[in-house]
Amino acid sequence: MKNRATISADIISSTSLEVEHRLFLEKQLTFFLSVLRKTFKNDGFYGRIIKGDYIECALKRTKNALRIALLLKAYIKSMDIKDGKNKSYLKNFKTYGVRAAIGVGELTVFDPKKGILDGEAIYFSGRAISGLSSYGKERVVIKNSLFFKSNRKDWDDCLGPFCSLLDVLFSKMTRLQSEIIYYKLLGKTEEEIKNILKKSQSTINQHSTTAGWNAIESVIKYFEQTIV
Repeated sequence: MKNRATISADIISSTSLEVEHRLFLEKQLTFFLSVLRKTFKNDGFYGRIIKGDYIECALKRTKNALRIALLLKAYIKSMDIKDGKNKSYLKNFKTYGVRAAIGVGELTVFDPKKGILDGEAIYFSGRAISGLSSYGKERVVIKNSLFFKSNRKDWDDCLGPFCSLLDVLFSKMTRLQSEIIYYKLLGKTEEEIKNILKKSQSTINQHSTTAGWNAIESVIKYFEQTIV
């Protein structure tokens, strides 16, 4: 059976947000998934939200899985949410946004109409973030928020460290940098991003470079060429 890709993700410290912000977040995630369905329709993309703060995605074509996981991180980090019930939790949310895991392997059942996913790919991505919830914990320590697991050890050995490095880059991004990287990941040019964000092109270029876009793009290209 041909490999498929899945992404399992949970919003970090979402319970620290005020109710209105949690509702806003769920609304934005719904919109985000609609963008992904349109952008990656040729990949057989499927995505759903569970309990408001957990996301599951699946793709029949594997090569765009990393791009989608990074789009999710960039999109959530670009949200302008200032208030929360717990300031330390809110800081974790604003630093990492979402904990996301990519799984690559067989999917014995992939039925988007019924919302059923089953097989090693979804087990890989789900298990990578299981037990890492921040709900109800007095102190939350986040070491990583981007993971990769597949049915091939050579892929894991190579892409695991790449994910850790990307994790560092994304955790250091500002909200504006995250927004710029989001549009770059969607394939927008700097001219287009300039018009969307009403910023100068030099500002777009500067923030893109500072955020590490060249390194991000290189890893994505390697992933696209390798995970097929």
